[in-house]
Amino acid sequence: MARAGNAPWRAEVRAMLALAWPLVLTNLSQFALTLTDTLFVGHLGTEALAAVTLGSNLYFATLAPCFGLAMAAAPMTAQTRGRGRGFVRGMRRDVRASIWALAIATLPTWLLLWHTDALLLLLGQEPGLAALAGDYVRALMWGMPCFCIFIALRGFLAAEQRPRAALVVSFGAVLLNVPLNAWLIHGGFGLPALGVVGAGVASSVCNLATLLGLLGLVARDRHLRRFRILGRLWRPDPARLREAVAIGLPIAGSMSLEIAVFTFAAIVMGWMGALAVAAHAIALQVAGATFMVPMGLGQAATARVGLAAGANAMRAAARAGWTAILLGAGFMAGCAVLLILAGQRIAWLFLDPENPGAAETASLAARLLLVAGLFQLADGVQAVAAGALRGLKDTTAPMLVAAFGYWVAGLPLGLLLAFPGGLGPFGVWIGLATGLFLVAGLMSWRWLRLSARGGLAPRRRLRPLAR
Repeated sequence: MARAGNAPWRAEVRAMLALAWPLVLTNLSQFALTLTDTLFVGHLGTEALAAVTLGSNLYFATLAPCFGLAMAAAPMTAQTRGRGRGFVRGMRRDVRASIWALAIATLPTWLLLWHTDALLLLLGQEPGLAALAGDYVRALMWGMPCFCIFIALRGFLAAEQRPRAALVVSFGAVLLNVPLNAWLIHGGFGLPALGVVGAGVASSVCNLATLLGLLGLVARDRHLRRFRILGRLWRPDPARLREAVAIGLPIAGSMSLEIAVFTFAAIVMGWMGALAVAAHAIALQVAGATFMVPMGLGQAATARVGLAAGANAMRAAARAGWTAILLGAGFMAGCAVLLILAGQRIAWLFLDPENPGAAETASLAARLLLVAGLFQLADGVQAVAAGALRGLKDTTAPMLVAAFGYWVAGLPLGLLLAFPGGLGPFGVWIGLATGLFLVAGLMSWRWLRLSARGGLAPRRRLRPLAR
C-alpha cells in the first residue's frame, strides 16, 4: 500500500522535472543575454558596469507591467487545456488576449524608458552614470515587445507540455549575442565601437530573433500549428482581455514590487559610490542565475497546477504545487552552500584585476554573496509558491504579500542597518533577505490554505487529471 500511495508523487516528480528542465534552461538562456552584456561591459571599466546595472534595473522595473500581462497567458491556457472541450480555440483566444493587453501597456512603458537618464537624475544618481544608462536603455527598449510576446507563447507551450521549442531559440539567441556584443561594443569590420549602446542593440536584435525563431518552430510543428496561435490577432476579445488584465496586472504588481525593491537598492548603492553599485551588480547577477531554476519550476507549477485545476482535480493540483516547492527548496539549499563557501572566487569572474578598484569591488561583492547565499532558500520557495498560486489564477493575494514583505518590512530594515546602523551595502542586503523570508513564509501559508480547501473554486467532486 505504501508503494501504491507513493506512486502518484513519483509520477508527479517525473512529470514536473520533464516540464521544468527546458523552462529552467530557457530562463538561463534569457538571463545569459543580460549576463553577456555585463561581462563584456565590465571590461570597459567600473563606470560602464555601474551605468548598465542602473539602466538594467530601471528597465526591468518598468518592464514588469508588460511582462506580467504576458505571463497571464500561462494560467489561462493551462486551465483552458485542462477543461478539454474546445481548448484549441480557447487557448488561441487566451494568447491573443494576453498579447493585446501587453501591447496596450507598451507605449507608456517606452515613454518612461526613453527618459531613463532624467529619471535617474531625479533619483540622485551621478550625471555621468545617468547619461550612460540612458544611452544603454534607449537601445535596449526596442526588443521589449518581442520578449514579452515570446513569454506569452512560452506559457502556451508549457500548457501543451511542449516547452523545448522555446529552449532551442533561447539558446540560439545566446550564441548570437556573444559575437554581436563583441562586434557592437568594441567595434570592427568598419563599425566604430559603440560601448554600452552596442550592448543594448545586441540584446534588442536577439529578442527579435528569438520571437521570429519561436514562431517559425511553432509553424513547422504539426501538432502546434493547428492552433494557429496568432490567428485573427487583430480581433479584440473583450471578455478574455478583461480576464488577462485581472490575472496579469496583479502578477505585474508583484513583479514590480520585487524588481523595484532591488532597483531601489541599486539606487541606494549609487548613493554610496560606483564600487558599491558594481559589487551589488555582481551579487545580483549570481543570485539571479541561481534564481532561474526555481523560476522555471514555478512556471512548470503554473502549468501543472493549472491543468489539474481546469480538470477540477484539486488533489492533483495540490500534489503538483507541493512537488515543485520541495524541488525548488532542495536546489536552492545547495546553491546557498556554494555561495557561502566560494563567494570570493565567484566575484573575480566578473572583474579585470587591472581595473582600478577591482580588489575592493571583489571584497564587497563576496560579502554580499554571503547574504545572497542565506536567502537562496527563501527566494526559491517564494518563486515556486507564487507559480503554483498562479496556476489557480490567484494573483492578488501574492501581490499584497510582496508589498508587505519587501516594502513594509525588508527595505526599511535594510535602510536602517545601512545608514544609522553603519553597515552600508551589507545592511541593505540583510534587509532584502529578511523581506524574502517573510514573503516565502506567507506564500507557502497561502498555498497550504488554498490547496487544502480546493483552490478558489467551489468544492466539487474530484476526478483524476487526464494524462
